Amino acid sequence: QGQYVESGGGLVQPGGSLILSCEPSGFNLEYYATAWFRQAPGEERVGISCISSADGSTYYSESVKGRFTISRDSNTVYLQMNSLKPEDTAVYYCGTSGDRSCYGLEISQYDYWGQGTQVTVSS
Repeated sequence: QGQYVESGGGLVQPGGSLILSCEPSGFNLEYYATAWFRQAPGEERVGISCISSADGSTYYSESVKGRFTISRDSNTVYLQMNSLKPEDTAVYYCGTSGDRSCYGLEISQYDYWGQGTQVTVSS
């Protein structure tokens, strides 16, 4: 079974920016929608953004809309994160819906999780 490899996390000050990357391992990104999820300590994993591989449609949770931008090229999905807040601190994961479309941001619709990348927003 394939999975994603996430990278790009780190420590950043409030108001700063980071860009995360997500690459597939064992499958072709062209045929799969990709979503970003995050999990803060002691909390459930929640969806924050998804990009369709069919038409490039993008979706965002209210918590990140206007600050984060999801994009993709042939082999990588990116998450540009601006105006970061301490509440954005979490481990960030990629997952796929299993086909080209996004199905909301419910975790039950996604799989192929990677190991995640830690983002810490702190002064």
